[in-house]
Parts: sequence; C-alpha cells; structure tokens
Amino acid sequence: MEDMVLLVIADDGRTGHFDVTPYLEFEAFESLRDQREFAKVTNGGFFVEWGSGADLSADTIEAHWVVVELAGYFQF
Repeated sequence: MEDMVLLVIADDGRTGHFDVTPYLEFEAFESLRDQREFAKVTNGGFFVEWGSGADLSADTIEAHWVVVELAGYFQF
C-alpha cells in the first residue's frame, strides 16, 4: 500500500494494516523512505523483508497492526 503501510493477511484470515512510518527514523529502514524501495517488500513467512536488509518479524507486526476485517466481518 502507499503511505508506508503494509497490507497484512494472516493465515487465520484476519486482514489488517501495519504502518512502517515509525521505523523509518532508524538507519536500517532509511532506504524505505523511497516508495519504490518500500514496494519491494517480500514475505519471508515469519517476517517481511526488503532488499536493503531491513526486516520486521511477524511478532512485531502482530503487536502493532490494526485489524480491519476478520472472516468477512468488519470489527468495530
């Protein structure tokens, strides 16, 4: 997604957004300020990573994402 947000779809069907913006202040994530580099994210199974070496664990993502849908029902 644009605006440095990842669309996350969990194995259990939950869908959510994870904002990477707070991490961009750290040196390992600096290159992701470029939207073209940010878009090169890959799914490593238990983490996501970028070619620059930046990565985020599934635990970090799950602790800070915003779930927007669960099994076809919107959460309020």
